[in-house]
Amino acid sequence: MKVVGLSGSKVGSKTRTAMNYTVKSLKEQYPDTEVELLDLADYDIQFSDGRNYLEYAGDTGYVTKTLMEADAIIIGTPVFQASIPATLKNIFDLLPQNAFRDKVVSMLVTAGSSKHYLIAEQQIKPILAYMKAQIVQTYVFIEEADFHLKEITSDDVRFRIDRLVEDTVMLTETFAAIREKKEEEYDF
Repeated sequence: MKVVGLSGSKVGSKTRTAMNYTVKSLKEQYPDTEVELLDLADYDIQFSDGRNYLEYAGDTGYVTKTLMEADAIIIGTPVFQASIPATLKNIFDLLPQNAFRDKVVSMLVTAGSSKHYLIAEQQIKPILAYMKAQIVQTYVFIEEADFHLKEITSDDVRFRIDRLVEDTVMLTETFAAIREKKEEEYDF
């Protein structure tokens, strides 16, 4: 199983801090799982211009191909101006409409206050559903008060991230088993 963590912003440290903890938790709980963290701050991503994702080269091609090859994706995103960052939306735009078919996608959201709790429900989940993702229904919402000196200080948040990792892997294994059983029904 290949799990890709996607830190969906070029600025700030909280989402990257949360994604670092998420990847660490994933590696500790499931050491046999292949894990890769893509932090958009580390890549020079082109704006989507409507081409097929396979036609992009460089960092853009690497990021899109890595996401397309994943079995599961954990998206980490901050909330800016009551919305997702343009960098994350651009990633969605670079990928094909059915990019997340047969993939499990979960998410964690960092925000300055609890006022932005429903951004995941109202903005991210509809995009993921449109792109055919199997969405882990619960997500982790982390407020600014849960961080100090680039560390997560809340035991509750760490527990919720650990649970999100567990739910993501369990759902991915479950859907893989269902697909395998369905494929066995065909006689060719």
